[in-house]
Amino acid sequence: MTSRFTPEDHAALIRRYFDACNAADYDALVDCFTPDAVHYFPAGLPEIPWRTADTIAKKWQWCVETLGSQWTIDKLIVSHNTPEAMIEWTHWKNKSGTALRGAEWYDFDTETGKIKEIRAYYAAPADKDARINELVAFDYAGRGYPLKSK
Repeated sequence: MTSRFTPEDHAALIRRYFDACNAADYDALVDCFTPDAVHYFPAGLPEIPWRTADTIAKKWQWCVETLGSQWTIDKLIVSHNTPEAMIEWTHWKNKSGTALRGAEWYDFDTETGKIKEIRAYYAAPADKDARINELVAFDYAGRGYPLKSK
């Protein structure tokens, strides 16, 4: 699968997507996706997967408004020969003082360069009693991961 978009284009789009998430910017969010994009999640969330750019944008706006959500990209890897990327992220839920770590696989549309699919994986079960849901015994600080929200 070839594309006229470069790995740098894909990395820039993911960063723009996270900026739009953090700003709860509906138009900027929609602009990151194909209209029929799908965002998959692990079990446990209501109304998943999220289908369409409109739905994805509205759900992230809700998270920012309701949970005080902010996200960081902790690691980013982009394929050099296919329109795919993988990231690790932290979802900071500032109103509850909690966080969730995870990873996502991105598939990009070869015609538009936009995100057509995201598959999210959580680093740990979403434990309601844990202040930060993350991998047990993983040295986040030692490896340079963010330890607090911006």
